[in-house]
Amino acid sequence: MTRLPETLSPSDVASAGAPLPARVRVGGRVIEAADGAVVLADAFGALRVALAGAAASDGPEATACPRAAALEVGDLAVVVGAPAGGALVDARLVERIAPRRPPRERAGAAAPPSSETERAIHRGRGAALARRAEALAAIRALFAEAGFLEVETPSMVPSPGLDLHLDAFEVQAARPTYLITSPEYQMKRLLAGGVARCFQLARCFRRGELGDRHNPEFTMLEWYRAFAGVDEVMSDTEAIVRRVARALGSDGVISVSGRAVSLEAPFPRIAVGDAFARWAGVPADDAIALASRDEERFFRLLVDAVEPAIAALPRPVFLVDFPAPLASLARLKPGDPRVCERFELYVAGVELCNGFGELTCPVEQRARFLADQAARAREGKPVYPIDERFLDALEEGMPPAAGNALGVDRLVALCLGAASIGDVLAFPHGWLR
Repeated sequence: MTRLPETLSPSDVASAGAPLPARVRVGGRVIEAADGAVVLADAFGALRVALAGAAASDGPEATACPRAAALEVGDLAVVVGAPAGGALVDARLVERIAPRRPPRERAGAAAPPSSETERAIHRGRGAALARRAEALAAIRALFAEAGFLEVETPSMVPSPGLDLHLDAFEVQAARPTYLITSPEYQMKRLLAGGVARCFQLARCFRRGELGDRHNPEFTMLEWYRAFAGVDEVMSDTEAIVRRVARALGSDGVISVSGRAVSLEAPFPRIAVGDAFARWAGVPADDAIALASRDEERFFRLLVDAVEPAIAALPRPVFLVDFPAPLASLARLKPGDPRVCERFELYVAGVELCNGFGELTCPVEQRARFLADQAARAREGKPVYPIDERFLDALEEGMPPAAGNALGVDRLVALCLGAASIGDVLAFPHGWLR
C-alpha cells in the first residue's frame, strides 16, 4: 500500500483513486480566491477548497501562523479539510506564505508565459511533463521486455563525432573535451565488449540548433542490436512509436495539425531513389548519382519536393537506402554499394530517427573520419579529433549490428499534438533566462 505524504498536493486529492482519510492536509498555490473559497493548484491539477474560517486551528502548525490574513491569488497555502467529491470542504487555513512580489499578470495566449505558475499550471507544462514521464516509462518497459540493458555513457567525450552538419559544445578541460552530439561511439564500444543489446535515454547537445523541432540540449533514445540487421531495428522503431502513442492515449492513430495519421504496422518503406523518381521527377539512378555530384542540389530536392510529399501521406514512412556519400557510420548495402544501410522515419513530416546497419570495418571507418575532418576544414568548421578508442574497438571486432537514434522530444510532441518540442520540455532554451 502506498503511504500518503503528510501534506498532499491538490492533484493528489482531485484525482485520488482510493478513499482518503476523513481529513487531509493539502498545500498548493492559490489561483482563484473568493469569499469563503479558494482554488489551490499544483502543476498537475487543481482543487476547490471551501473554507470554514480564516483562523488557523487544526494542529500544531497553527502556532507558526496564529491568524492568517485572507488568502490572495499567488499565495502558497496549507489547509486541512474533508475530501468530498474531488473537492475539500469544511477546510481551515493552517499556513499562508505570501510571495515576495505580487503575482504577475498573465500574458496573452500568443505571448510567452510571464511566470513559472503561468507556464506550469495555466499553460499546462506540468501536465505535459507528466505525460512525458509516462512515455519514458513505456519506452523502458518495451526494452525490458525485449531483454535490453539500459546503459549510461559519458556526456563529456574526446570526440563528439565528425558529421559535417553537426557542431558540438567544447568543454574547458585539461585536454579537448566535448559534450556528446550522440552516445554512438561509446555504445558501440559496449557492443564490442559483449553487450548484445543496449539502449540509452541520453542527454545530447548540438550547437546552433534551435526551433520548433530543435533545442541545443535534447533527449535521444539510442539503441543497438548485435548480430542483427536494419529490419529488426525498424521493427523496434515501429513498436516504440506505437507503444508511446498508446501510453499517451492514442489507439493506433495520432492527430497532427488536425490530420489523422495511422500507426498501423508495418510502416511503408521507400528507397531514396524511388522517392526522388516519384516526387522530384528525378530517375532513381540519377538521384543516387546526384548525391555524389551535387550534394547541395540533392538536399534541396529532398527538402523542397520529397519531404513535403512524405509529410502529406496518411502513415509514417521509412526512407531507406540512402546514397553512399551520406552513409556516415552506416555500412554500404551488400550487392549495391551505391547506397548504404541507412534509414530515417518520417511521421507527418517530422524526421523522427536516423538508423544504420552499422559499419564495423576499422579501415573504412578511419578513411571516412579523415574525409569528414577534411570536409570540416574546407567549410571552416572546428575539426574534432578522431576517437581512437572507438577505432580500437572496431579493430578488436565489433559484431555485425544495427542501431537507431530517435528524438524523444519530437515523438512525445507528436503524440500529444504539440506544435513545438518546447511544449514538452521542462525548460526549453528560451526559458533559461
